[in-house]
Amino acid sequence: MDAGARSVHIVDTSPRSAPASAATGTQAVARAAALLKTVGLAGDGGTRTSDLARRAGLTRPTTHRLLVALREEGLIDQDEATGAWVPGPELYLMGIAAAARYDIVDLSRDIVRSLAVRTEESAFLSVRRGDETVCVLREDGSFPIRSFVLSEGVRFPLGVASAGLAILSFLPPHDVDAYFARHPDIATAWGAAHSEARIRARIGDTTARGFALNAGLVVEGSYGLGAAVFDGAGEPQWALSLTGVHFRFSPDRIPELGRTLLAHAHQLTQRLASARRG
Repeated sequence: MDAGARSVHIVDTSPRSAPASAATGTQAVARAAALLKTVGLAGDGGTRTSDLARRAGLTRPTTHRLLVALREEGLIDQDEATGAWVPGPELYLMGIAAAARYDIVDLSRDIVRSLAVRTEESAFLSVRRGDETVCVLREDGSFPIRSFVLSEGVRFPLGVASAGLAILSFLPPHDVDAYFARHPDIATAWGAAHSEARIRARIGDTTARGFALNAGLVVEGSYGLGAAVFDGAGEPQWALSLTGVHFRFSPDRIPELGRTLLAHAHQLTQRLASARRG
């Protein structure tokens, strides 16, 4: 399953009693945001209008109209030679402004690298963005056979990959209930293994052992472990994770990998707390 190429699913949470103009405005913002995210994931080559329309689930004329509006604001740009859409200068400047508050990559890079060295598996840092996780850092271990389910920029719904399952598992129960209420179709999109009942069972397992296990549920033969990283209020906002081929995640080795993962997640939680106090 190519998670990077999945369509963007937009959830309209505006009140049913809102005026039609307000609902329309909210929908336009959501559509524009979905296009910005897709352009941001496209890489240096950019993405064509038709591909953006397909991934965002929009008509081509609607997509083009939104893209032109975003270009006028400098948030995206269009390559004159290929016609592909790429991130614009204003988006770059906004990223610089936001980095001081949200960018934890520099603070966590050595911890993620240590995790990869200690386990010899691929190690990741993911950040929570609403009802998804986004991978922001990857470090490969020394074991030559690797899983490429996850890389920088790839998004998964909470509860699907190990990082998102770790975060979902340590949210307050009412937030977990609200998440499932917003996403009744998650099993349709990701398969029967991701029904609410089965995810809730894995949440119970995760809270009992302290870390999440994904036993080949996203891509057959690719295993993942995830551990939540908490902010100053005790909320799980990030996760460290490991992925690798199934025979590297034997029942005898999983507890050892889990202890190493939890130790690194605790170290990162403490470092983030110290950085914010400083």
